[in-house]
Amino acid sequence: MVAEQAVAVAGGIIGGILLFVLIGITAYLLWKKFCRLLSYEKLTSPVKMTNANAIFQDQSTSEIQLKSTRSRSIPFIIPPTLHGRDWINLTNEEQVQEDSDPYTIPQSGPRSSFHSLAGAYVVGTINPELYKFPEDKSETDFPEGNIGRLWFSIEYEQESERLLVSLIKVRKLQPPADSCSPFVKIYLLPDERSYLQSKTKRKTLNPQFDENFVFQVSSKMLLQRTLKFLVYHVDKQKKHHLLGQVIFPLKNETLTDDKKIVIWRDLEKENLEPPSDYGDIQFSLSYNDYLGRLTVVVLRARGLKLHEESHAASVYVKVSLMNHNKFIKSKKTAAVLGSPNPVYNETFSFKADQTELDTASLNLSVLQSIMGEKTHLLGRVVVGPFMYTRGKELEHWNEMISKPKELVKRWHALCHST
Repeated sequence: MVAEQAVAVAGGIIGGILLFVLIGITAYLLWKKFCRLLSYEKLTSPVKMTNANAIFQDQSTSEIQLKSTRSRSIPFIIPPTLHGRDWINLTNEEQVQEDSDPYTIPQSGPRSSFHSLAGAYVVGTINPELYKFPEDKSETDFPEGNIGRLWFSIEYEQESERLLVSLIKVRKLQPPADSCSPFVKIYLLPDERSYLQSKTKRKTLNPQFDENFVFQVSSKMLLQRTLKFLVYHVDKQKKHHLLGQVIFPLKNETLTDDKKIVIWRDLEKENLEPPSDYGDIQFSLSYNDYLGRLTVVVLRARGLKLHEESHAASVYVKVSLMNHNKFIKSKKTAAVLGSPNPVYNETFSFKADQTELDTASLNLSVLQSIMGEKTHLLGRVVVGPFMYTRGKELEHWNEMISKPKELVKRWHALCHST
């Protein structure tokens, strides 16, 4: 009887323990389920934020959030394994997340990739806008009075001594009629007797050529040469009308690495007046009243009467600053070999106080030198105030003074007076 009572008591105790364990397990599972639902509700809540802010929203709503003005930025983070390194001091709006911060350790919820950011340094952000390619405005920004723009590329092959010229396109042509059928002639100056010609593009103001041309020229003579592009329009009567030209001296480019260089230039109107008796010279003048600097850009000459037309004859321009007809300083361009139409594109600067502009003048002399012989004067022109000049030369000088810091370009006839 006693044994039966002991067995009943033991069974009751064991049953009570099992019931208690079952109730505990059930309560634990319900608690875990409640925690999961609470965590998912946080993650899926309809709060407007950037990806960068969402990473830290579950951990904290302070210190790490980026400002709304940088909402498109991407956080740049250093992993906790690199905390021992020395880093440059952080600037404004950039914070360090310490290991002791309460939001670095997740409190509840399922394990996710968010937890890997704990203890990381936020050293800044990356703005994707900064890594976009700059917009090419060469086809949209045209200055007032523009008559067209030409694109081409050049490449020089050292071994075969060939100059490769690719005519790419022309934009915004200004033809004399509504329709336009353009083509381009390409010269390699000083040779003006031979040229290469593109195909004619029918009825377009924006022709796309994509044609390649080859000039044979030695590396020694390459930098002495100048590319000349003439853009023509063909009318219904098959007559050719010059729309503009581009002059491009090769001496200003590095063409020794077999690399293609893409270039664009605005078309210029050709001087249609016949050359004067001794030829003409084109140059620009500019005066900077703040620096007291007089700038001369010698561009080109045409129709020169050479004493001897040979490649041994070199032509250069000497620019001299005078004051009260007294010599102050002179500078010379590089010599161009054997051409009656040399191109220079060289810039010279002289110190000249603003008070001296009424007594100063510029003397530009075109000279030819032949090896073993003396130098010959081909022509000269003087520009300056009323004291020394009249006509176009005086107008050029006065326009330079009235437009400070602006290059004023003009053609001038050469004379042979000394």
